[in-house]
Parts: sequence; C-alpha cells; structure tokens
Amino acid sequence: MKPLLRFSMFILGAVMFFACDANGPLSENTKPKARGAIGEIILVIDSAKYAGPVGDALKNIFEADMPGMIRSESKFKVNTVDPRAMTRMLKMSTNLVYVTTFDDKGSASQVINAQFSKESKEKALNDPSIYSLRVEDEYAVGQEVLYLFGNNEEQLVTNLKKNSDRLQNLFEVRERGRLESIILARKNTAANAEAEKNLGIQINVPASYQVAKSQPGFLWLRQPTPTERRPDISLIFHVEDYVSEEQTFPENILALRDSITRQHVFGDPEDPTSYVVTEKQIPPAFRNMVINDNFTTEIRASWRTNNISMGGTYLGYLMVDQEKGKLYYLEGFVYYPNEVHRDALREIETILLNTDISWVPEQGS
Repeated sequence: MKPLLRFSMFILGAVMFFACDANGPLSENTKPKARGAIGEIILVIDSAKYAGPVGDALKNIFEADMPGMIRSESKFKVNTVDPRAMTRMLKMSTNLVYVTTFDDKGSASQVINAQFSKESKEKALNDPSIYSLRVEDEYAVGQEVLYLFGNNEEQLVTNLKKNSDRLQNLFEVRERGRLESIILARKNTAANAEAEKNLGIQINVPASYQVAKSQPGFLWLRQPTPTERRPDISLIFHVEDYVSEEQTFPENILALRDSITRQHVFGDPEDPTSYVVTEKQIPPAFRNMVINDNFTTEIRASWRTNNISMGGTYLGYLMVDQEKGKLYYLEGFVYYPNEVHRDALREIETILLNTDISWVPEQGS
C-alpha cells in the first residue's frame, strides 16, 4: 500500500507530490540520527545515466574542482549508489541526492520513479521548469534529501546547468552549518580577547587554536599539534585604514597579503628567507560578495615559502567596513603535504565567516 503523497517545496522553487511505500519515511518519533562525514553526498542514480550527459552535469556541480588548489580536489566527496542497492543504512545518510528521468524505463530509475505519483509526473510534464524537490529529515533526523528529475535527459541537463550555482550553494551552506555546530562548540575566549584588543573585531575560533603571535593590527593563531590525520592550519588577521577602492583590486589584495606574511609568517622562524608568499604559477581565484553589509572579496590560492621548503593552500577574505574606515584581511592557510585539503579549507571558511568586523566595544570596556 502507498500512503498519501504530500506537497513539499524545494528552495529553488520546485513543487511536487511525493509518494512513500512501506520502506519509506519513518515517523518523527522513531527516526534515527542521520550519519555521514562533512562534505559527503550519496548520489543515487542509474549507472548508465551517470555515465552520460546527466552524470556530466552532476559532476560539474558536486565534483567540480575547487579553485586555487595545488592539485585537483572536488568540492564534495560523492559516492554513487544504484537505486536498487539502497539499504536502510544508506537511507540514513546525511546528504542524499536521488536523480531520475520519467521516460527512463530501466529498472534502476524505475525504483526512484515509483516514488512519484501520476499527478506529480503530469505536473512536471506540463511545467518543464520543475526539476527538484527538497525534503528534510525524510528518513533520519538532520538529513537533507534532494530529488532531481525531468521528463527526459535533455530537460534535466538544461535545468541542472541553469541552477548549478544554487545547487552547490545549498550543500555548501548546509555543510558549513553542520561543521560550525561541531568545531565552535568550545571557543577560544583568549584569542577573541586578543582580536578585540589589537584589531577591534570579534572572532570565533575553536578552543584547539592557540595564539602564535599578537600585536597591534595583527594576530596569528595556529593548531598546536598537527598529525598525519590532522592538518597544520593557521589563521591570520590584519587591519589597516581603508583609504581607496584600489585596495580591493585583486593585484593589490595579493600584494597586501604577501606583505603581511613576509613580515610575520615564516616556515622556519630562524630562517628569514622562509617567509610565505602566494604561489603565482597556480592562478588565484577571486569572488566578490557582501557579508553583513560589508563588501568582501574571497581569495582561494596556493602558497609556498620563499625558499620553496614548504607549500599548501589558503583561503582569504578582504573585508571593508566603510563606517569604521577600516580594511580587514582574514586568512587561513593549510600545510598538509600529499593529503586532501578540502576539509581543512571548509573549517577555515566556517571560522572566518564567523568573524564580526563591525564589532564596537562598549563604552568604558
């Protein structure tokens, strides 16, 4: 027996009826907690469809290369699963993406198609712009389930390409929120006190980070005990007067960044030639945005020491607070030879985006 379908709306605007069979969603009282690593997506799709144009479009969304990296790394860790092989355990995954087209008569796609009602398929047939459905906590608490569909492959591919940035952003924001609840559960109040005193901002960093250097206008924090399973992550914060829009030009951002690291950050403190510089052979990637009403430029790039003894990747933000007349540069850089940097960069992003550059101390404090 198939219970009544229900309306749901995905953030991109798709509305669809949806059916659940006896192996479908549990009641709210009996659902387990979703499980899955940060940045992991389970992609449920027919292998033949994944090998074709639909798969190429999905790879460009979820497995696109991160910019500015020393070596190729995808935005998410994607595991593909045949719909016929979905077990109860896999259905508990934190991020599930089901992909199908309604004209596919293959047995794998039919497993997904059977979850849609006749009315829902007719609705999609009459409105080709409908291609997605988002359901939270469908099989487990804390779960994101996304259905991507079309009447045929051409229609689905068109919609995937048109909405690739939104689909990426959906999971990027979600995973950053998940990570924030984990790593910022215990905060370093001493580091924040240094940031308030020397930079006039408030920062939120995990308790595991320690102050490596603090002086007026500059702060360097570092994970004290990197291991084979834990990357060496550093965070730097800098403030100076904002006097011209030219300070936000890409070439000037890189010049500012390298002037900061040349003065403060060394691979070997005993060797003055080991200061850190941007690796220009790997083109840095810039993206403009607005964060808390402040113009911001994001920089993703690679770094090396001047004497080429060390290297890695970094993520930086140049933020302008026009009201205070200040320009802030925030960065996290990773040293983790021959290992994946994606998770470390997501941690850096989560921490830096929790910075409040508009903070103003209370009078008398």
